[in-house]
Amino acid sequence: MTDHVLDQLFAVIEGRKGADPDSSYTAKLFNKGRKKIAQKVGEEGLETAIAAVSETPAAIAAESADLLYHLLVLWADAGVDPGDVWAELARRQGISGIAEKNSRPK
Repeated sequence: MTDHVLDQLFAVIEGRKGADPDSSYTAKLFNKGRKKIAQKVGEEGLETAIAAVSETPAAIAAESADLLYHLLVLWADAGVDPGDVWAELARRQGISGIAEKNSRPK
């Protein structure tokens, strides 16, 4: 069931695949390809980090929303299901961040 706002947004993003790039920013991103989408994720991540050290909580929230949107577009383009990300986060719940990182293959 898609009741979380990010799941709902992902469904809208998925629906923009193949849409007219002249009428949809999301379709325009898909049309430009994964490299451009990944670049936008990086840009939005940087803008979020900058806002975190110099802006208001509202500005950080706005930049975070932009970052999450572009990340969801990247997932959709790459075939990553948000449920898989939520499951990975759930798997890590209760595990020390240091222990989890050390358990990853080198």
